[in-house]
Amino acid sequence: MPSTDFHTDAPHTDASRTAAPHLAARLLPLLAEADLLDSPAGWGGITTRAGLFRLEPVRLDRDLELLARWMNDPEVAAYWELAGPAAATAAHVRAQLEGDSRSIPCLGLLDGTPMSYWEIYRADLDPLSAYYPARPHDTGIHLLIGDGTNRGRGLGTALLRAVADLVLDNHPRCMRVIAEPDIRNTPSVSAFLNSGFRCSLEIELPGKRAALMIRERALRNLL
Repeated sequence: MPSTDFHTDAPHTDASRTAAPHLAARLLPLLAEADLLDSPAGWGGITTRAGLFRLEPVRLDRDLELLARWMNDPEVAAYWELAGPAAATAAHVRAQLEGDSRSIPCLGLLDGTPMSYWEIYRADLDPLSAYYPARPHDTGIHLLIGDGTNRGRGLGTALLRAVADLVLDNHPRCMRVIAEPDIRNTPSVSAFLNSGFRCSLEIELPGKRAALMIRERALRNLL
């Protein structure tokens, strides 16, 4: 019977010993680059004034019903445009899960309870980069607060600062966190401004006029 063990006890030659470190040196940067966002699943939690917050990558088999319910909230639907059957939400999320990991859909958990939805994405690799002067490793965020009881009390500001800090702490190649809320969404724009972002400019995107919000690593302790 053929062996299924891929281990080999063949002796290592001097050439193989020399080649291995060189190969590893060449592959490691490629492997690091392949993880486009430095694994948000492992970023851990961060303490906010509202409790312990963390991001958890979406699993459609577990989270679709909850996400679809949020997407059908009128306040969310006005900007996300995913109201309707759960299949619409599933298609939106699945496109990210089955893509090249340039965008990671996540639940936001506050003290262990799912209460928001986030997309952490490489803005410099996104179509957005055609509309503003992108820089390598710019990292974007999209979000929605899922339950109306969590809106209107400043929670968005606290969570935006927390997520921007998570990005900057765990994705060292990122110098700027980017967002592009609809300019009509005054509460969202205000939350970004109050959480250390600045409005760089207004940009015309397909379907909306957006405020380009930027939080820079160099200014994170000043704003």
